[in-house]
This record gives sequence, structure tokens and C-alpha cells, in this order.
Amino acid sequence: MVFEVVDLRSETVIPSTCVENAASPEDAARQALGIEVFRSGQRRDLVARVYWQRMGQPKNMVRLYSRPYFQ
Repeated sequence: MVFEVVDLRSETVIPSTCVENAASPEDAARQALGIEVFRSGQRRDLVARVYWQRMGQPKNMVRLYSRPYFQ
């Protein structure tokens, strides 16, 4: 499966990075950004959006954060 990782760490719009053969959206973001990411967090810690689509299914998106919500 191919994941599309959008880096949100800067205010400049950066083209997305495609990652193949990742086990999960978190794994794809780790490969593309080189940092640990979490599915829950606070808005100020938002670092990426990851998109993926299975054949015949709608596109999925998850927001990933640099720190977990409860830390």
C-alpha cells in the first residue's frame, strides 16, 4: 500500500512524500519525517497528515502528532 505523507511542521507548503511498503500510517510518517509520531495529541503538536486508499475504497486520512495527548 502507498501512503502519502504531508509534512505540517513548517508554514511553507511542502509537497507530499509517497511511502510504499509501510505497515501503518505512523510507520509511513516515521520513514518520511524521521520522528516518532502519535495518533492523538494537541493541535500545537500536529506534524503530519497521512493519506492512503485501498482499491475500491474511499481515501483515508489520519492526523499525527509529535507528542501523545496524555504526556
